[in-house]
Amino acid sequence: MDQANLGARIQAYYAHHFVEADRLTARSAQGRLEFERVQELIAAHVPTGSRILDVGGATGVHAAALAALGHEVVLIDPVPAQVQEALRHGTFEAVVGDARDLQLEDDSFDAALLFGPLYHLATREDRLLALGEARRVVRPEGWVLAAAIPRFARHAVLTRAEGVPHPYPPGWVSLLEHGDPPDWGRFPGAHFHTAEELEEELRQAGLVDVSVCAIEGPDGLALEQLREVDEDLHQAALRIVRAVGHLPGVRDLTNHMMGMARVV
Repeated sequence: MDQANLGARIQAYYAHHFVEADRLTARSAQGRLEFERVQELIAAHVPTGSRILDVGGATGVHAAALAALGHEVVLIDPVPAQVQEALRHGTFEAVVGDARDLQLEDDSFDAALLFGPLYHLATREDRLLALGEARRVVRPEGWVLAAAIPRFARHAVLTRAEGVPHPYPPGWVSLLEHGDPPDWGRFPGAHFHTAEELEEELRQAGLVDVSVCAIEGPDGLALEQLREVDEDLHQAALRIVRAVGHLPGVRDLTNHMMGMARVV
């Protein structure tokens, strides 16, 4: 996939076709589950009062929450319209930038978050560049937390919209075998991971103490179909993913997975 063409699609999608700020707050019951789990995973690795780089931070939903907790946050995103929206929070710095070429000093953050770049970069080389840049700007003993979209979750989206075809289209097979995006829908996805692949890329980038877990877990795919959910169901989904979201195989059955790794 041509990254320049993909970049143009990313700009159009997030500036004109999709309200990213709504995804974690109002679009579906899945959004609340994702938001709370991401904040939970960050808190488990990053002490309060840390300096955090939010790469691909979009409109700043996570950045604003982290700033409210006492962190110093710098947000970087390639879409100017999203950066302008993020600046309206007024509690953190937000600038336009590229995950593969961070214009920041070495060892200048306690943690880096990549909640978007890995599934918008088509080649392994570009994904390793982004992870390497995150490692470079994080101090030793700090953490890099990177989200990915499992290829099995993307396949579930296809079957939900199109049914199960026979025979399988070659593009669907390529998605499952290699993580290649099928020619379907407006979402500018570039690559979809397995948990094992995400672990390998984090290690290849020079990071250690690597682990991967589901963010939403198996119930996230169902909650994405509900506008609202009662509190008991939400809490049950949290309990399930906390209990089984780290298990091989199960961690791929989720809307998003999280890779966590330490800098040395």
